[in-house]
Amino acid sequence: MRLIVGLGNPGEKYERTRHNAGFMAVQTFHRRHNNQFDDWKEKFQALISEGRIGKEKVVLVLPQTFMNESGRAVQEMANFWKIEPTNIVVVLDDFSLPFSALRLRREGSAGGHNGLKSIIEAMSTEEVPRLRLGIGNIQMYKIPAEKFVLEKFNAIEESDLNDVLERTTDVIEVILADGLDTAMNEFN
Repeated sequence: MRLIVGLGNPGEKYERTRHNAGFMAVQTFHRRHNNQFDDWKEKFQALISEGRIGKEKVVLVLPQTFMNESGRAVQEMANFWKIEPTNIVVVLDDFSLPFSALRLRREGSAGGHNGLKSIIEAMSTEEVPRLRLGIGNIQMYKIPAEKFVLEKFNAIEESDLNDVLERTTDVIEVILADGLDTAMNEFN
């Protein structure tokens, strides 16, 4: 069993903002595989959708605790289903990567991302796989990071965003079908 956790902030105010790239990626995966997953429901301080990819049970997760408390929701689900941290994939934004770049890692520090930091602390390990979506651009050097990540994507980024989200879905599919190592070799 796997958890695929998209990080973001709940509410209309944050829709289509850079910090919600993780939410958008997991929602894109859900749309592509909607015949294999049930509807979103509120449970464990999150919106979740349960389904199967191949023979594996997969739960898609959008924590509703706000970014900085994402670990509470993830820990609650991991405890309930007895899921090891290595069977969780966190999908998140990363402003240190250029827009549209993807980076998949098996473990590591939070790298300044408070949502991932919350999950690492809640799970008591850095061994939580993560798929980072680059949201960086030249504008990020002109304003504080906390403001930059809460802005909407600009027009150029928005025109390419669906392709980025589809590529992210491709990565998640390879992780589920062939494993993390194969996905890292193919997409990093």
